[in-house]
Amino acid sequence: MAHEYTRSALLEEALGPGGPIIVFDKVNLAFDEKVILREVSFTLLTGHTKIILGASGAGKSTILRLILGLLKPDAGRIFVNGEEIEHMSETELMRVRADLGIVFQEGALFDSLTVRQNVGYKLFEELNWPPDRADARVAEVLGFIGLGDFIDRMPSELSGGQRRRVAIARAMAAKPRILLYDEATTGLDPITALAVDEEIVKLRDLEGVSSVVVTHQLRDAFFVAERTAVRENGRVVFHKATDRKAGEAEFIMLKDGRIAFEGTASELRAIAARDPYIHSFLS
Repeated sequence: MAHEYTRSALLEEALGPGGPIIVFDKVNLAFDEKVILREVSFTLLTGHTKIILGASGAGKSTILRLILGLLKPDAGRIFVNGEEIEHMSETELMRVRADLGIVFQEGALFDSLTVRQNVGYKLFEELNWPPDRADARVAEVLGFIGLGDFIDRMPSELSGGQRRRVAIARAMAAKPRILLYDEATTGLDPITALAVDEEIVKLRDLEGVSSVVVTHQLRDAFFVAERTAVRENGRVVFHKATDRKAGEAEFIMLKDGRIAFEGTASELRAIAARDPYIHSFLS
Protein backbone atom coordinates (compact mmCIF):
# COMPACT_ATOMS: atom_id res chain seq x y z
CA MET A 1 0.00 0.00 0.00
CA ALA A 2 1.14 3.56 0.64
CA HIS A 3 4.88 4.00 0.97
CA GLU A 4 5.97 5.59 4.22
CA TYR A 5 8.90 7.98 4.09
CA THR A 6 10.59 9.88 6.86
CA ARG A 7 11.99 13.30 6.08
CA SER A 8 15.57 12.09 6.37
CA ALA A 9 14.92 9.08 4.15
CA LEU A 10 13.40 11.27 1.45
CA LEU A 11 16.28 13.68 1.48
CA GLU A 12 18.80 10.86 1.45
CA GLU A 13 17.08 9.42 -1.61
CA ALA A 14 16.77 12.76 -3.38
CA LEU A 15 20.41 13.67 -2.99
CA GLY A 16 21.90 10.22 -3.47
CA PRO A 17 23.14 8.75 -6.76
CA GLY A 18 20.30 7.42 -8.89
CA GLY A 19 17.75 9.12 -6.66
CA PRO A 20 14.13 9.80 -7.63
CA ILE A 21 13.54 12.25 -10.45
CA ILE A 22 10.91 14.15 -8.40
CA VAL A 23 10.65 14.39 -4.60
CA PHE A 24 8.06 16.20 -2.48
CA ASP A 25 9.06 16.35 1.19
CA LYS A 26 6.38 17.53 3.62
CA VAL A 27 5.08 20.20 1.26
CA ASN A 28 2.47 22.67 2.55
CA LEU A 29 0.62 25.34 0.59
CA ALA A 30 -2.27 27.64 1.45
CA PHE A 31 -3.97 30.54 -0.32
CA ASP A 32 -4.96 32.98 2.41
CA GLU A 33 -7.02 30.88 4.84
CA LYS A 34 -7.63 28.02 2.40
CA VAL A 35 -5.21 25.14 2.88
CA ILE A 36 -4.45 23.41 -0.44
CA LEU A 37 -1.74 20.88 0.50
CA ARG A 38 -0.81 19.52 3.93
CA GLU A 39 2.41 17.61 4.56
CA VAL A 40 2.46 16.09 1.07
CA SER A 41 5.39 13.71 0.52
CA PHE A 42 6.03 11.37 -2.41
CA THR A 43 8.75 10.33 -4.86
CA LEU A 44 8.71 9.59 -8.58
CA LEU A 45 11.35 7.21 -9.90
CA THR A 46 12.84 7.54 -13.37
CA GLY A 47 10.61 5.92 -16.00
CA HIS A 48 7.72 5.47 -13.55
CA THR A 49 4.29 7.10 -13.37
CA LYS A 50 2.33 8.88 -10.65
CA ILE A 51 -1.41 9.22 -11.27
CA ILE A 52 -2.97 11.89 -9.07
CA LEU A 53 -6.66 11.58 -8.25
CA GLY A 54 -8.97 13.58 -6.03
CA ALA A 55 -12.10 15.70 -5.95
CA SER A 56 -12.23 19.08 -7.66
CA GLY A 57 -10.11 21.54 -5.70
CA ALA A 58 -8.15 18.79 -3.97
CA GLY A 59 -4.81 20.21 -5.15
CA LYS A 60 -4.06 17.92 -8.10
CA SER A 61 -3.07 20.59 -10.62
CA THR A 62 -1.38 22.58 -7.85
CA ILE A 63 1.19 19.78 -7.57
CA LEU A 64 2.07 20.24 -11.25
CA ARG A 65 2.50 23.98 -10.78
CA LEU A 66 4.80 23.34 -7.83
CA ILE A 67 6.91 20.96 -9.93
CA LEU A 68 7.20 23.66 -12.60
CA GLY A 69 8.13 26.27 -10.00
CA LEU A 70 5.10 28.39 -10.91
CA LEU A 71 4.08 28.24 -7.25
CA LYS A 72 6.29 28.21 -4.14
CA PRO A 73 5.37 26.05 -1.15
CA ASP A 74 4.83 27.64 2.26
CA ALA A 75 6.91 24.85 3.79
CA GLY A 76 8.64 21.68 2.70
CA ARG A 77 11.14 20.85 -0.01
CA ILE A 78 10.80 19.94 -3.68
CA PHE A 79 13.50 18.27 -5.79
CA VAL A 80 13.44 17.89 -9.58
CA ASN A 81 16.31 15.96 -11.16
CA GLY A 82 18.17 16.12 -7.85
CA GLU A 83 17.95 19.92 -7.62
CA GLU A 84 16.02 21.67 -4.86
CA ILE A 85 13.76 24.15 -6.62
CA GLU A 86 11.56 25.95 -4.09
CA HIS A 87 14.04 28.80 -3.58
CA MET A 88 15.29 29.03 -7.16
CA SER A 89 15.19 32.25 -9.16
CA GLU A 90 13.23 32.39 -12.42
CA THR A 91 16.47 32.09 -14.38
CA GLU A 92 17.46 28.96 -12.45
CA LEU A 93 13.99 27.51 -12.90
CA MET A 94 14.21 27.92 -16.67
CA ARG A 95 17.10 25.45 -16.65
CA VAL A 96 15.03 22.94 -14.66
CA ARG A 97 11.98 23.43 -16.90
CA ALA A 98 14.08 22.54 -19.93
CA ASP A 99 13.73 18.91 -18.82
CA LEU A 100 9.95 19.19 -18.30
CA GLY A 101 7.09 19.00 -20.77
CA ILE A 102 3.45 19.68 -19.94
CA VAL A 103 0.20 18.84 -21.71
CA PHE A 104 -2.81 20.94 -20.69
CA GLN A 105 -6.48 20.02 -20.90
CA GLU A 106 -7.09 22.51 -23.72
CA GLY A 107 -4.00 21.52 -25.71
CA ALA A 108 -3.03 25.22 -25.74
CA LEU A 109 -1.81 25.31 -29.35
CA PHE A 110 -0.98 28.56 -31.13
CA ASP A 111 -3.88 28.97 -33.58
CA SER A 112 -1.83 31.14 -35.96
CA LEU A 113 0.97 28.56 -36.33
CA THR A 114 1.03 25.33 -38.33
CA VAL A 115 1.40 21.95 -36.65
CA ARG A 116 5.10 22.01 -37.58
CA GLN A 117 5.58 25.43 -36.01
CA ASN A 118 3.62 24.47 -32.89
CA VAL A 119 5.53 21.24 -32.30
CA GLY A 120 8.90 22.83 -33.01
CA TYR A 121 8.23 26.12 -31.21
CA LYS A 122 10.62 25.48 -28.32
CA LEU A 123 13.28 24.10 -30.67
CA PHE A 124 13.06 27.08 -33.04
CA GLU A 125 12.44 29.94 -30.61
CA GLU A 126 14.04 28.95 -27.30
CA LEU A 127 16.74 26.37 -27.96
CA ASN A 128 17.86 27.79 -31.33
CA TRP A 129 18.28 24.40 -32.94
CA PRO A 130 19.48 24.53 -36.57
CA PRO A 131 16.42 24.42 -38.85
CA ASP A 132 17.27 21.05 -40.41
CA ARG A 133 17.77 19.42 -37.00
CA ALA A 134 14.56 20.94 -35.62
CA ASP A 135 12.55 19.90 -38.70
CA ALA A 136 13.87 16.35 -38.41
CA ARG A 137 12.85 16.18 -34.75
CA VAL A 138 9.38 17.59 -35.51
CA ALA A 139 8.87 14.96 -38.21
CA GLU A 140 10.09 12.28 -35.82
CA VAL A 141 7.69 13.11 -32.99
CA LEU A 142 4.72 13.59 -35.31
CA GLY A 143 5.48 10.18 -36.78
CA PHE A 144 5.66 8.74 -33.28
CA ILE A 145 2.11 9.92 -32.49
CA GLY A 146 0.80 8.96 -35.94
CA LEU A 147 0.22 12.47 -37.29
CA GLY A 148 3.11 12.82 -39.71
CA ASP A 149 0.78 13.74 -42.58
CA PHE A 150 -0.65 16.66 -40.59
CA ILE A 151 2.59 18.65 -40.37
CA ASP A 152 1.42 21.56 -42.56
CA ARG A 153 -2.12 21.84 -41.20
CA MET A 154 -3.44 24.58 -38.96
CA PRO A 155 -4.90 23.75 -35.52
CA SER A 156 -8.36 24.76 -36.78
CA GLU A 157 -8.19 21.85 -39.23
CA LEU A 158 -7.67 19.29 -36.47
CA SER A 159 -10.14 17.39 -34.33
CA GLY A 160 -10.04 17.77 -30.56
CA GLY A 161 -8.16 14.52 -30.16
CA GLN A 162 -5.65 15.43 -32.86
CA ARG A 163 -5.01 18.78 -31.16
CA ARG A 164 -4.36 17.00 -27.88
CA ARG A 165 -1.91 14.60 -29.54
CA VAL A 166 -0.12 17.50 -31.24
CA ALA A 167 0.20 19.06 -27.78
CA ILE A 168 1.86 15.84 -26.60
CA ALA A 169 4.22 15.98 -29.59
CA ARG A 170 5.12 19.56 -28.72
CA ALA A 171 5.74 18.61 -25.07
CA MET A 172 8.10 15.79 -26.08
CA ALA A 173 9.90 17.59 -28.92
CA ALA A 174 12.87 18.75 -26.83
CA LYS A 175 13.25 15.25 -25.33
CA PRO A 176 12.36 16.09 -21.71
CA ARG A 177 12.80 13.33 -19.17
CA ILE A 178 9.60 14.31 -17.34
CA LEU A 179 6.13 14.87 -18.80
CA LEU A 180 3.25 16.37 -16.83
CA TYR A 181 -0.33 15.77 -17.98
CA ASP A 182 -3.05 18.06 -16.64
CA GLU A 183 -6.44 16.46 -17.41
CA ALA A 184 -5.15 15.53 -20.87
CA THR A 185 -8.26 13.49 -21.81
CA THR A 186 -10.99 15.68 -20.31
CA GLY A 187 -13.69 16.58 -22.83
CA LEU A 188 -12.72 13.86 -25.31
CA ASP A 189 -14.94 10.99 -26.38
CA PRO A 190 -13.86 7.53 -25.09
CA ILE A 191 -12.22 6.39 -28.35
CA THR A 192 -10.24 9.62 -28.72
CA ALA A 193 -9.29 9.60 -25.04
CA LEU A 194 -7.96 6.06 -25.48
CA ALA A 195 -5.70 7.28 -28.29
CA VAL A 196 -4.26 9.93 -25.95
CA ASP A 197 -3.83 7.34 -23.18
CA GLU A 198 -1.87 5.17 -25.61
CA GLU A 199 0.48 8.05 -26.36
CA ILE A 200 1.14 8.51 -22.63
CA VAL A 201 1.95 4.79 -22.28
CA LYS A 202 4.13 4.78 -25.42
CA LEU A 203 6.22 7.69 -24.21
CA ARG A 204 6.76 6.05 -20.84
CA ASP A 205 7.54 2.56 -22.08
CA LEU A 206 9.33 3.26 -25.37
CA GLU A 207 11.01 6.59 -24.61
CA GLY A 208 11.69 6.12 -20.89
CA VAL A 209 9.78 9.26 -19.91
CA SER A 210 8.80 9.78 -16.26
CA SER A 211 5.15 10.86 -15.98
CA VAL A 212 2.85 12.69 -13.59
CA VAL A 213 -0.76 12.30 -14.71
CA VAL A 214 -3.47 14.46 -13.14
CA THR A 215 -6.95 13.23 -14.02
CA HIS A 216 -10.44 12.57 -12.74
CA GLN A 217 -11.13 10.11 -15.56
CA LEU A 218 -10.80 6.72 -13.88
CA ARG A 219 -11.00 4.73 -17.11
CA ASP A 220 -7.98 6.58 -18.46
CA ALA A 221 -6.10 6.37 -15.16
CA PHE A 222 -6.40 2.60 -14.96
CA PHE A 223 -5.50 2.15 -18.63
CA VAL A 224 -2.25 4.08 -18.16
CA ALA A 225 -1.49 2.13 -14.96
CA GLU A 226 -2.28 -1.36 -16.25
CA ARG A 227 -1.11 -1.38 -19.87
CA THR A 228 2.34 -1.51 -21.40
CA ALA A 229 3.54 -0.65 -24.90
CA VAL A 230 6.02 -2.80 -26.83
CA ARG A 231 7.26 -2.93 -30.39
CA GLU A 232 6.37 -6.12 -32.24
CA ASN A 233 7.12 -6.71 -35.94
CA GLY A 234 7.71 -3.03 -36.58
CA ARG A 235 4.57 -1.73 -34.89
CA VAL A 236 3.55 -0.68 -31.39
CA VAL A 237 1.13 -2.95 -29.53
CA PHE A 238 -0.37 -2.71 -26.07
CA HIS A 239 -0.57 -5.54 -23.55
CA LYS A 240 -1.83 -5.95 -20.03
CA ALA A 241 1.10 -5.01 -17.80
CA THR A 242 2.82 -7.67 -15.72
CA ASP A 243 2.59 -7.24 -11.96
CA ARG A 244 6.14 -5.92 -11.95
CA LYS A 245 5.42 -3.38 -14.70
CA ALA A 246 2.11 -2.35 -13.12
CA GLY A 247 4.05 -1.69 -9.92
CA GLU A 248 5.88 1.14 -11.71
CA ALA A 249 2.62 3.14 -11.89
CA GLU A 250 1.28 4.39 -8.59
CA PHE A 251 -1.85 6.31 -7.68
CA ILE A 252 -1.97 9.20 -5.25
CA MET A 253 -5.41 9.99 -3.84
CA LEU A 254 -5.74 13.47 -2.35
CA LYS A 255 -8.32 14.29 0.33
CA ASP A 256 -8.51 17.61 2.16
CA GLY A 257 -5.01 18.47 0.97
CA ARG A 258 -3.42 15.29 2.31
CA ILE A 259 -2.43 12.03 0.65
CA ALA A 260 -5.20 9.61 1.61
CA PHE A 261 -3.67 6.76 -0.39
CA GLU A 262 -0.55 5.98 -2.41
CA GLY A 263 -0.08 2.66 -4.16
CA THR A 264 -0.71 0.53 -7.24
CA ALA A 265 -3.97 0.00 -9.10
CA SER A 266 -4.55 -3.38 -7.45
CA GLU A 267 -3.86 -1.90 -4.01
CA LEU A 268 -6.27 0.94 -4.75
CA ARG A 269 -9.04 -1.49 -5.65
CA ALA A 270 -8.35 -3.56 -2.55
CA ILE A 271 -8.51 -0.63 -0.13
CA ALA A 272 -11.67 0.72 -1.76
CA ALA A 273 -13.56 -2.20 -0.21
CA ARG A 274 -12.91 -0.83 3.28
CA ASP A 275 -12.42 2.90 2.73
CA PRO A 276 -15.74 4.73 2.15
CA TYR A 277 -14.11 7.83 0.60
CA ILE A 278 -12.10 5.86 -1.95
CA HIS A 279 -15.02 3.51 -2.58
CA SER A 280 -17.32 6.43 -3.37
CA PHE A 281 -14.69 8.01 -5.62
CA LEU A 282 -14.22 4.81 -7.62
CA SER A 283 -17.93 4.00 -7.84
